[in-house]
Amino acid sequence: MRREAIFNTALWLGLLAYPVWAWLGDEPYQITLATRVAILALAGVGLNIALGLGGLVSLGHAMFFGIGGYAAGILASHAQSYTPLYDGAFTIEGTQNMLVIWLVAVVAAGLVALVTGALSLRTSGVYFIMITLAFGQMFYYFTISWPAYGGEDGLSIYVRNWFPGLNTLDPLTFFLICFSILSLALLLSWRIAGSAFGLALNAARQNEDRVRAVGIEPYRLRLVAFVISGAITGLAGALYADLNRFVSPTMFSWQLSGEIMVFVILGGVARLFGPVAGAALFILLEEVLGGVSDYWHIWLGVLLLIVVLFARGGLIGLIAGQGTGQATGQRKRAGGADD
Repeated sequence: MRREAIFNTALWLGLLAYPVWAWLGDEPYQITLATRVAILALAGVGLNIALGLGGLVSLGHAMFFGIGGYAAGILASHAQSYTPLYDGAFTIEGTQNMLVIWLVAVVAAGLVALVTGALSLRTSGVYFIMITLAFGQMFYYFTISWPAYGGEDGLSIYVRNWFPGLNTLDPLTFFLICFSILSLALLLSWRIAGSAFGLALNAARQNEDRVRAVGIEPYRLRLVAFVISGAITGLAGALYADLNRFVSPTMFSWQLSGEIMVFVILGGVARLFGPVAGAALFILLEEVLGGVSDYWHIWLGVLLLIVVLFARGGLIGLIAGQGTGQATGQRKRAGGADD
């Protein structure tokens, strides 16, 4: 655990220091890369609460990412065009205030997670995977056929949304906003994992019959975790929309759900900084290998296969010296619990 804590601290400081170095060297593109890492890691932190603590393998988390993105895009587009979002018995205006947009993104993603989770969690295993995938695809095809907001062409945000007192058009400032939110999400994830709720959720993942025997309903634990997970991922989607100043139906695609899961697996499932390490490694491979070949995903697949087969603790598990050994121990404990 000591080595893992040292690596986590070094990773956190490195992610903060890299864009500052790029800013000093007048390299705005490198700052944008670091911002992508922070936002995608935030999405991974959201998934890791459901996957790492609750054992919920969701292939529909891009649904929450897209909802957050479209919340930002729709509110900003109405503000930029000076047209109300709703004009009936009362009027709802668009806005470019990041604080309002984040609140809408979190609430919208959380509500969708509540509804979809209430239905999906009545299943388990491969059925849960497929029903979350089905929900994600429903939203994907809905946005494609939604001409009011660009349909399959997507929706542009012409000017980045604003944060009170800050110049969000400055790349370093926007990175620091995203980095701060990521840090708060990591703190929240850490507190959840060590709380009574987190311990009960982890126990339900290992043996739900024993948890039910002490009077705790695993379904409720998982539903709360799924809602928190979806809300955090929705916030990441809103930030990603501001980074690119563009949203499109691809934000709902199952491929993006798979990529978010890859971040968590590469870094280490249930590891606090696993999503950060995984997102950083993914962006690094994309930049280095993407310049060599258009088929760089082949090498990503090879790396993922190696991690799954030989380093079940992910990159952080290897560094902490708890890779395959820990995974073997977990399998033995799980086997003992089932006996």
